[in-house]
Amino acid sequence: MNDTNTMHELFGPTIHTYTREQAIDDGVLIDVSTTAREAGIVWPVALTSAAWADTVAWTDTTEARKGYTGQSESGRLWDVVWMLSLAVRGALRRGLDASQQPLYFSLLRTPTAGRGVQPRKVTLKFQVGPGDDGRPCITVMLPSED
Repeated sequence: MNDTNTMHELFGPTIHTYTREQAIDDGVLIDVSTTAREAGIVWPVALTSAAWADTVAWTDTTEARKGYTGQSESGRLWDVVWMLSLAVRGALRRGLDASQQPLYFSLLRTPTAGRGVQPRKVTLKFQVGPGDDGRPCITVMLPSED
């Protein structure tokens, strides 16, 4: 008997599923796998929309309000995935496995709110889990998110 049959016997039929692909299509998750691959991460990577809004989002309106800062979404995204790649490598070197999660990493980012341009430290957490196809993927989120 496989695990699916056992789960069905214990809990009954599945009422609802929500896949990672659906979450990406809905905008709940933002797929950043292409940029993450450039930073050396081979698994698919997605940020929650809240993590994106806090650490990556940067519009022309934000730039105008802050004055010229040289910020861009692509640059801010690179900062996030590069620091994530360092955290993943560090975890692998220390021999951490999937049961020792979530894991955390920090970076400096200029807040989007207000007029201040002083970079501030933000901590993000990430989890490695199975994607829709059962292969590992990484989800990056704010520490308060599950």
